[in-house]
Amino acid sequence: MKIAGSTLFTRIVIAFALILLLGIAIQFFGNTVKNPPVTGKIAAPPQVSQIIERSCYACHSNETKLQWYDKVAPVSWLVNSDIKKARKAMNFSEWDKMNPAEQQAKVWYMLNMIQAKKMPLKTYTALHPEAVITDKDINVLENYALSLSATNPADTVRENAANREYNNWKKDQKTTGTAKSPNGITYFDDWKSWDVINTTYRQDGNTIRIIYGNKAAVAAIAQNKINPWPDGAILAKVVWNEVQDKNGYARPGTFNNVQVMVRDANRFKNTEGWGFAKFLSLDKKPYGEPGFDNACISCHRNLAKDNGYVFDIPLKINRDKLKWYAKK
Repeated sequence: MKIAGSTLFTRIVIAFALILLLGIAIQFFGNTVKNPPVTGKIAAPPQVSQIIERSCYACHSNETKLQWYDKVAPVSWLVNSDIKKARKAMNFSEWDKMNPAEQQAKVWYMLNMIQAKKMPLKTYTALHPEAVITDKDINVLENYALSLSATNPADTVRENAANREYNNWKKDQKTTGTAKSPNGITYFDDWKSWDVINTTYRQDGNTIRIIYGNKAAVAAIAQNKINPWPDGAILAKVVWNEVQDKNGYARPGTFNNVQVMVRDANRFKNTEGWGFAKFLSLDKKPYGEPGFDNACISCHRNLAKDNGYVFDIPLKINRDKLKWYAKK
């Protein structure tokens, strides 16, 4: 019995020693979080900056301050991965790298994520309760987002620009050739004959949007087969800059862009089966660099998963009408 007990104790000691050595060894593997230079902070009012710094800077800035337990592997590996993804999606320390329109869009994206309670992460606020965002904080952020989107009714400059663009378009109706997105999606005009499935308005940039769906997309909505959507479904969002007249009525002004979502589970498996593309102005200039669609699906994953990663599903679907459309 002594020999057996001694052998068991020895094995336990050896196992513990091996685990300890392994724990020490893994500390030398994996990249640690580094803080690149701050090139330009977001220029927001003090009360807005205080909220962002308190609740967002830990991951979404180049001023990350880690606790000791964040630096211990394997936890450090997860922390490092999360911070890299967060900085890629939004970095408040590199705000100057975006134009004003992109900055507005990022502010509204931030607000949407907070209102949907997707950010800050619950796993983070559990250890950092000071990062919790209150209803009062959300109100401050809402007012800030609205202030970035203010427009002047009867904006004659924008109205004249829209009229000139329309007159030029009537004369030639030309495009600059076949445009192709970085992920291989080629621009198409088919959406012009599709059915409208929704309209939306975005205050970040003041744009009016009309969403079209091809036959497969309309049928999927009518039959509530959108999670997942069938291959072949295509959605096109046509975006116009808003113009207001002297009475405050809004109408489409200059043409902004066309955004498309193409469903192909095999071709676009890295972005949940959806291919994203965006073509700017009447020239249909492709938007983005290779990998831009990772930012697209990141937002859709967080805010539209229940709709098969699509935002613009009609809130109240007239299924009989849509079924009739699907049979056309």
